[in-house]
Amino acid sequence: MENLENEKNVDVSELTFEMTKRIRQYMKGLIEHGGSDLHIKANAQVRARINGDIVTVTKEKITKEESLILAKEMLRRRFAEFVDKKEIDFLYVYDEKIRFRGNMFFQMDGVSAVFRVIPVDILTIDELELPATLHKLTDKSRGLVLVTGVTGSGKSTTLAALIDEINRKHRKHIITIEDPIEFVHKDQKCLINQRSIGQDSLSFANALRSALREDPDIILVGEMRDLETIDTALHAAETGHLVFSTLHTLDAKETINRIISVFPAEDQNRVRNTLASVLEGVISQRLVKTVDGKKTAAVEVLLNTSFIQKLILEGRDMEIKEALDDGTQIYGTQSFDTALLKLYQKGKISIQEALRHASSPSDLKLRIEGLDGNISASHSSEGPFVPENDSDIFALKED
Repeated sequence: MENLENEKNVDVSELTFEMTKRIRQYMKGLIEHGGSDLHIKANAQVRARINGDIVTVTKEKITKEESLILAKEMLRRRFAEFVDKKEIDFLYVYDEKIRFRGNMFFQMDGVSAVFRVIPVDILTIDELELPATLHKLTDKSRGLVLVTGVTGSGKSTTLAALIDEINRKHRKHIITIEDPIEFVHKDQKCLINQRSIGQDSLSFANALRSALREDPDIILVGEMRDLETIDTALHAAETGHLVFSTLHTLDAKETINRIISVFPAEDQNRVRNTLASVLEGVISQRLVKTVDGKKTAAVEVLLNTSFIQKLILEGRDMEIKEALDDGTQIYGTQSFDTALLKLYQKGKISIQEALRHASSPSDLKLRIEGLDGNISASHSSEGPFVPENDSDIFALKED
């Protein structure tokens, strides 16, 4: 935005925090309606993501000036950093039980912000209804465990559950490297050091290299964003550490391809060999709508069995999906389609939702027809009532 250089240094004593108070009211409505994200945009109405859909929650608009004031109130002395970088991640503490991961950025009409709800309480693997085989990964002493999926698929929540279980079961030193820190872990049996990029370190690569000299047993890297971070993470796993991280990939097969393809062609055989050796598991998630209008995770699980290792080494990635289903009974692995089939069998999701998210819709349809005989008699696809746009569905009340 123009003419902000003279406003970069914010005097906190001059702020009234009236805009923050107003946004907190919208946050309260978001929480009460079970939403996940609050969207603020200059010269636009406030919107929220509820049951997976973006809905307008009030008729009033946030002006360009108000959006700038909100940025100053929430960022305070980091406002200068925001002006310089044009976007910024931060945490906002709503109360003792709820925090928000915030991202502010400049766009053509002014400032926009997105606030993602983060509960303070960390749910367990069982409470999240994740596959029971994930418990095995918390007992590993070395290797690489990846949690993958699109933005908003619950990767951070799953990682938090894994780290929390380790914290309750084992005596280890855990270092987390995040941008920003979302779930705060208190020392239980483990010693946990959590580092935030920007505040505690300049980059993931720097923090990860430093972590190797800090006597860790377990390292959590919030995201493997570039070649250097991926290479260092593989090295950490190779040298006896247990490394957890995330990637924005759709399934286990794509995850393996993504890691290898990041490297130059002459290094890819070496990386494939290393990955086959150190990979312990890939947990890939997709959030799907349940028949009662809520969300649940469909989870593909890869564990690095001897056969999976052979497939990776030989570049037979296209066979991984079938291998996951073949190993369901013995190892607890499963493909996305099997995860969706199980959710359908339990009556949690409709056929339409299952097929919408399936890797192979035609194959899954045949499997369901084999169970039902007639898919037209299956669960209704109708979800909950979703408010129309321009509805004041967040009744603004004093905090």
